[in-house]
Amino acid sequence: MAGRRPGGKGPSRIERERRAQLTRTTIDLVTEHGYAAASLARIAQAAGVTKGTVVYHFATKDAVLEAAYQQVLNELVADVGQAVDAVTAEQAPAAYVRRMVGHFAEHPKHARMIVESRLHQVSKDEDTPAGATGPARAERRQPLAALLTEARGDRSRAEGRDMRTLAVLVGGMIDAVVAEGLDDPTYDMQAAAETIVQMLEAELF
Repeated sequence: MAGRRPGGKGPSRIERERRAQLTRTTIDLVTEHGYAAASLARIAQAAGVTKGTVVYHFATKDAVLEAAYQQVLNELVADVGQAVDAVTAEQAPAAYVRRMVGHFAEHPKHARMIVESRLHQVSKDEDTPAGATGPARAERRQPLAALLTEARGDRSRAEGRDMRTLAVLVGGMIDAVVAEGLDDPTYDMQAAAETIVQMLEAELF
């Protein structure tokens, strides 16, 4: 079991590597078997370590699941952000759509991890599902709405357009394309992304 560095300087390299291994293992388990199957004991077995080792790094099942989810989310945000930053404001919405779909096409486990996380969150708050998921939906759509607003600029054709609603619609289309790709690996997600881009730009510009 890895020890902590003296002086409270944070986790050692060995600890960081072990945590990364455990989060990767957790992502694999969740995407293959769902949240319920990712117990501490099963994570330990799949990683080839003891349950005590898992608990040393993550005190609870929820802690390791949250770490796995955050890893997936951070990689997605970094990937999409890089694509958006590389183009002009007018091109940013299209870059966002293409890279969101492209990322999930290249990393289907990330898509499944995010889907499982959303389902798990709703099941934890069965009495108030709208309250639990509403803010999360808003947080997901806000970056795209901001890109759409900046892209339209002062164009007269875009005057009066509801960017929030457009972001919700585009986000829903992206979700649907990713879901279809997960159900059918032969589905051309990139071609579908281009269709979304064409519809978006026709409405925006």
